[in-house]
Amino acid sequence: MASELDELRDGLRLLGDRVDALEAAATTSRPAAPAGPAVHRDDDAFWALNGLTVRLPDHPATVDGAVLLVGQLTLPTGEPVSWQQATGTAGLLDSDWGDRAAAFAALGHPVRLELLRHVLSGTRATARLSEMDSLGTTGQLHHHLRQLLAAGWLHQTGRGSYDVPPARVVPLLACLSGAAR
Repeated sequence: MASELDELRDGLRLLGDRVDALEAAATTSRPAAPAGPAVHRDDDAFWALNGLTVRLPDHPATVDGAVLLVGQLTLPTGEPVSWQQATGTAGLLDSDWGDRAAAFAALGHPVRLELLRHVLSGTRATARLSEMDSLGTTGQLHHHLRQLLAAGWLHQTGRGSYDVPPARVVPLLACLSGAAR
């Protein structure tokens, strides 16, 4: 275990050295834009990473690094969603990942992903969802709804009505972004 921690620390030091080199290079040339659309208010392509790096020394829980999920969007329904979540990597790397398997398993079916997309787009009533052939029979739909409810990806807002909790929207979209090849 100690050697694994030493390897992680060495890896983080090397990563820190690479970040320092990138920051030094950024003072003499403009950094390349990241792949995909970038939304920021200045010319710094790594503005979120730089902000996280500046804050890390101030938080003892993140001495070995951190992972940050952040997002701001407007759903197709017009609802604004903003979310930020930071987790120290030492705690994350040392924790039991098995307790998160159900959340990933719930996302592991194409119908459930389609169901979440429809709910985020405003189709939230079971009656309307059951009209969509792509979501299967009524029995299959209820099975998928139960799986998403149990994993916390959906919340029941009333009889036969569902939404994606605001605290799950950005993590869901981050999972989808991370799964892109």
